[in-house]
Amino acid sequence: MKSLQWAVPLLFASALASAQTVTDDSGNRIEISKPAQHIADAWFAHHSLLMTLGAGDRIVATVNHPVDRPWMFKVQPSLSQALQAQGKTFNAEALVARKVDAIFVPANDPDAQSYRLAGIPVLAMNFDDFDSMKRSLITTAQVVGTPAASARAQAYNHYLDTQIASIAAKTAGLTDSQRPRVLHIQSLHPLKVDGRSTLIDTWIRLAGGRNVAASVNGNMRPVSPEEVIRWDPDVIIIGAGAGTLAESDYRTLFASVKAVKQRQVWQNPSGVFPWDRYGTEVALQIQWAAKQLHPALFSKLDMTKATRAFYRTFYDYALTVNDAQRILQALPPE
Repeated sequence: MKSLQWAVPLLFASALASAQTVTDDSGNRIEISKPAQHIADAWFAHHSLLMTLGAGDRIVATVNHPVDRPWMFKVQPSLSQALQAQGKTFNAEALVARKVDAIFVPANDPDAQSYRLAGIPVLAMNFDDFDSMKRSLITTAQVVGTPAASARAQAYNHYLDTQIASIAAKTAGLTDSQRPRVLHIQSLHPLKVDGRSTLIDTWIRLAGGRNVAASVNGNMRPVSPEEVIRWDPDVIIIGAGAGTLAESDYRTLFASVKAVKQRQVWQNPSGVFPWDRYGTEVALQIQWAAKQLHPALFSKLDMTKATRAFYRTFYDYALTVNDAQRILQALPPE
């Protein structure tokens, strides 16, 4: 009887220990009663954070699709059994039926209230620089609620900080004339670029470049082709999924642009998520961009090895050499 008397308080204490209040990226305080075993994710990029934490198999509802993210579904095959949203919206009743413990949504998601009304804890996530992404990863680990997830968050953040410091040590002293003028094109049809106050602008500058679209504020901003010609970038980086410049309507129009004339038009790598945007593979993106812009400074950096090591460490997935090279060329799995 005495052991039973002790067992009841211990079980109660354990339950209390697993309950917590988490503050999401929008400043909302959300009660999480237990570690989330069944997660819905309504933000395309956020899936990579859960996968980095070793919790990709907890995603039971996703806005991603294998046709758009073939590497994501190859690396995390359990996603094929998840409920796949049409567009960005889930049916709240379907989430309840899947016993969803928590849902991650992008900030200002208009569907968030319907999920709350269904009794599902909603976490509004948003990050636009390295520090806010690291914070998001810690918050996500709190929701996952395991010591392993917390350790993975700390390990990734340390890895990212180490890469940032290593690259900055080599690029910080570059003069403006030594920094190529870079244009990052997110979409060719219609023509959209990434300007200042973005993660894209941050990695361009860290890697030793200058963002020619810095006069434009924000992500995916529409611009005219005449503006691109006027900017005359030294380098053009085409985002994953945007197609190629050679097959676009601007092939002839941009022929006079320095980057085109000097064959400095690059396709951005894309793996679990496009490296150039808002996922944990930005830790690889900064290395790739630095080596592309300043090959002499980063001559010892082997991106195939770096990619394979990253996937093994943070996605628990063993890429072949060919796999890594296809990702670096923004090609899907064979």
